[in-house]
Amino acid sequence: MQLSGTPYEERLTAPRSWWLISFLVGLAMALILLPFGTLPLLGGLVGGTAVAAVMASSYGSLRIRVVGDSLIAGEAKIPVTALGATQVLDAEEARAWRTYKADTRAFLLLRSYIPTALKVEVTDPEDPTPYLYLSTRDPQGLAQALEAARKAAA
Repeated sequence: MQLSGTPYEERLTAPRSWWLISFLVGLAMALILLPFGTLPLLGGLVGGTAVAAVMASSYGSLRIRVVGDSLIAGEAKIPVTALGATQVLDAEEARAWRTYKADTRAFLLLRSYIPTALKVEVTDPEDPTPYLYLSTRDPQGLAQALEAARKAAA
């Protein structure tokens, strides 16, 4: 997802089904409070739905951005000069790198509902992190943005 002024920006939003689940959580809270009357039932419906929706929204609020000479992935900010080769991962390969191929020292920005990812080597000798695993809906676009930022920084 390209935005003006930023080479690359993507928000890892939660899937639509999670919003239905948020409503179902509110409905469950309403049913739990049903014996106490109508007002607690409505409070449970509204409150339960609101709490579940806030949780779904906050989980899906992570962003991946390439801004200037930095990659910002969630809370991490890494200069592109410390990054090496990129590898676009399809759904099958991404699942392998999330599970049995994963290195415990790697930086993993995982979202299980996003099937594709980008693996980026870390070339900084001071950093023990071997690679970054970034769940993304557009791994090709992110790889191109990183390459462009690396060329501009060099």
